[in-house]
Amino acid sequence: MTPDQLSAALRDVLDALVTEGAISIEVPEKVVVERPKNRDHGDWATNVAMQFGKRAGMNPRDFATLVQSKLEAVAGVASVEIAGPGFLNIRVDAGAAAELARTILEAGERFGEGDALAGHTMNLEFVSANPTGPLHIGHTRWAALGDALGRILKANGADVTREFYINDAGAQMDKFGASILARAKGEDVPEGGYRGGYIDALAQQIVAAQPGLLDLPEAEAVQGFREAGYKLQLASVQQTLAEFDVFFDIYFSETELHAGGKVEEAVERLREQGHVMDQGGAVWLRTTDFGDDKDRVLIRANGEPTYFAADAAYYLSKRDRGFVEKIYLLGADHHGYVQRLKAIAACAGDDPAVNIEVLIGQLVDIEGAKLSKRAGNIIELSEMVEWIGKDAVRYTLARYPADSPISLNPEELQKKSNDNPVFYVQYAHARTRNVTRNAAEVGVSREAAFEPALLDHASEADLVAMLGEYPRVVAQAGALREPHRIARHLELIAGAYHAWYASCRVTPIGDEPVAPVHHTRLWLNDATGRVLANGLNLLGVSAPEKM
Repeated sequence: MTPDQLSAALRDVLDALVTEGAISIEVPEKVVVERPKNRDHGDWATNVAMQFGKRAGMNPRDFATLVQSKLEAVAGVASVEIAGPGFLNIRVDAGAAAELARTILEAGERFGEGDALAGHTMNLEFVSANPTGPLHIGHTRWAALGDALGRILKANGADVTREFYINDAGAQMDKFGASILARAKGEDVPEGGYRGGYIDALAQQIVAAQPGLLDLPEAEAVQGFREAGYKLQLASVQQTLAEFDVFFDIYFSETELHAGGKVEEAVERLREQGHVMDQGGAVWLRTTDFGDDKDRVLIRANGEPTYFAADAAYYLSKRDRGFVEKIYLLGADHHGYVQRLKAIAACAGDDPAVNIEVLIGQLVDIEGAKLSKRAGNIIELSEMVEWIGKDAVRYTLARYPADSPISLNPEELQKKSNDNPVFYVQYAHARTRNVTRNAAEVGVSREAAFEPALLDHASEADLVAMLGEYPRVVAQAGALREPHRIARHLELIAGAYHAWYASCRVTPIGDEPVAPVHHTRLWLNDATGRVLANGLNLLGVSAPEKM
């Protein structure tokens, strides 16, 4: 019996009590059941009597007594005890609990998926690095978290589109082109330009492909090197992300907003909503109407649109493309963007509490890291992966809340020990696969028997309970936008599995004959491997067959 099945049983009990006239409450869609901190108190606990007793005009313990009498009659429930002011401590039959192994293996790769976010149409924007240099460690965090979040939202039924916003317009791109041109001529880059070995490499590539660019007038040459450098650098970014197993559905160009007149159109649409004003020759958006600390300029007095105007046009573009919920994943230096982006949503007539969500990530550093030889002043994503390993980087970055700073220790992340979380979880999965291989050699198979009542060891109850919690953890991770919940739960599953492995044999010892309990334990072993693999996949981390 899974937590969801027990929750459904409790709801049926409440429905029956209402139908009989024993209580008068509005039955919730889902009754919360939790693992008690002290396992001596039972397998599961609920405070439903304390939650609804007073609403029903009853003492919570009396309410609990009504629930107890009916819940004890439910198949798979061994006992129900009332504790304290009205807690219900529930024990389930070992066989009913262990049936979960069959459920997991029948569901396969889909175990843990749900429909909590079905009907939600989401645009998930992350990374969105300027195409003026390699991806660095900050981008790496959002690549890992954003990709994991996209997988988790989809696992919860959401329709998710992953989007990368290319900031390919404005003065920074001109400096980028001028920097490449200068290096192509053998000159120093202009003040405020881009430096590093990658600029030299771009210059060499472009000159080799288009030598005639050097003969153009300065302004045309800058433009030519800008466009050629942009294409090469964007392709490099996409290749780096692909090697990190991160892919996007849409690469959206800022230039297209300006070239298509979308920025000016956005200003007029916002004016129609009544929040645009003209002052001092400039055009302003009254974002203070919606909590921003000051109003924002959309069009400067010289007629040039601001970055904020492009932000507004981009938001409206997402809205026009049918994305009801817009999720932005931004870096630590973008705290000031949160309120202004929400103000844009409000000025556009949307609900900032529903239609837009802005997540801010904190900084990451690597102990003992050397700066990139190619870029000169950053730690590149590709170099970090080559140094530490893709799985270790992705798992570790997904293991912490986005708003917590992280300091990575490469030596610790490369250790093959239980102190290394990614190794600990991956090794648990590899161990399940090894057990399956060994079982086959001695004639232990799932096809031979499945008698869940035989899984009555305490470590088996603990492991089954952890596996049963997995779907709820996936749902919470999606609702709260917190992939780290899955990583931490996988570690709990791995710990429970290692403890079970030490206590319960899947294969017989010595001359001991193969018995139904061995076949049945193989079901639990394989179910554990399935859940670990599913969870690792949601984080974009491999589940190795051997280690």
